[in-house]
Amino acid sequence: MISALWGALLIRVHSSPVSSPSVSGPPRLVSCGSSQSSALSQSGGSTSTTGTEARSRALGRRWCPAVIMLLALVSLLSCLLPSSEAKVYSRCELARVLQDFGLDGYRGYSLADWVCLAYFTSGFNTAAVDHEADGSTNNGIFQISSRRWCRNLTPNAPNMCGMYCSDLLNPNLKDTVICAMKITQEPQGLGYWEAWRHHCQGKDLTDWVDGCDF
Repeated sequence: MISALWGALLIRVHSSPVSSPSVSGPPRLVSCGSSQSSALSQSGGSTSTTGTEARSRALGRRWCPAVIMLLALVSLLSCLLPSSEAKVYSRCELARVLQDFGLDGYRGYSLADWVCLAYFTSGFNTAAVDHEADGSTNNGIFQISSRRWCRNLTPNAPNMCGMYCSDLLNPNLKDTVICAMKITQEPQGLGYWEAWRHHCQGKDLTDWVDGCDF
């Protein structure tokens, strides 16, 4: 989506009459006043004044409002949208990834604890987002809440993991694991997640990693 917006931006500017038709090559971002500056320079001839040249240069430095708005929109979307497509992991695939990140035995929790948690929070879906009535969201494969741990559009949220909530939707799981480790350092540990308390805590979890090739 972001790449499409950039393409539209370049096409819009390149096809605009303010860009020079005599220059070949890839489209360039140009200013609104570029053609006007050129016209002033040509029409003024030898009688152009220093003031006119200064005004021409000033016009050349002014960006089109439409270009500014598109740049701002692309910048905002780059922060709010996940950087890649969603992924739904299989049980053993997720177990191997979490083991590679060092979660097996982290803070006393087995790999099966983490796989069980991921299943009952998101169904192994990295792009899962649950919207709460207060405007907060639960994000990613571990459904990490924006109330405290990540930043979304809710102002003044603590953002204890120091990342955007969209970072938690990335299928490579790096940011998700970093944030989950930080949460597990709290006194509740995995008990922070209601799903783990109800479905995983105190139960035989061997089936969650059974048959997985490590």
